[in-house]
Amino acid sequence: MKVQEILKTNSIASKFISQLRDTGIQADRMRFRRNIERLGEIMAYELSKELHYEAKEVNTPLGKAEINLPKDELVICSILRAGLPLHQGILNYFDDAENSFISAYRHHPDNDEKFEILVEYLASPSLEGKTLVLADPMLATGRSFANVLKALEPMGKPAKIHLVSVIGSDEGVEYLKSEFPEDSKLWIATIDHELDNNGYIVPGLGDAGDLCYGNKLQH
Repeated sequence: MKVQEILKTNSIASKFISQLRDTGIQADRMRFRRNIERLGEIMAYELSKELHYEAKEVNTPLGKAEINLPKDELVICSILRAGLPLHQGILNYFDDAENSFISAYRHHPDNDEKFEILVEYLASPSLEGKTLVLADPMLATGRSFANVLKALEPMGKPAKIHLVSVIGSDEGVEYLKSEFPEDSKLWIATIDHELDNNGYIVPGLGDAGDLCYGNKLQH
């Protein structure tokens, strides 16, 4: 799996990441969601450079113009619920893509720091021969992405897989390299170096789902 870390090059994306991390700004949920959405747009643009294109002719008021347009069939799959604003950012640029939604959450069977990733809901079109874009803002251990990939297997084999995330950990990235095809690619804004004992990214930004939509009851 190849990795493209956006913040390795200076860009406006660093401003959005700074605001996502800032506890003084996080209380504004609308701004938090919008910043994730904007990062989704940035990474969708970068991802678009690796799609396949074909020449098309367009009629203008004064003649005809030839332009290269993407020809890949895309399916954007977001992991509920934190993935929704990231999904929307990607969809803003790939507006004719098909869409898939899946739930994946941390289940703590013994009410301690040990957890398993459970997948309970899936709605998806066929993935056979298409380009799959998996979106989840936080890449901590990497198990959510891996479990989602396994849950999607009955939907067909994609021709190409792209993963899109906002903040990840070194450990999570290394884990995905062993779980995803070699020609898949991870697009991520930035990578932190640590996970705490609960499997959360440090310094990270906290629980993206709660910051987007409010605190949830644990079960």
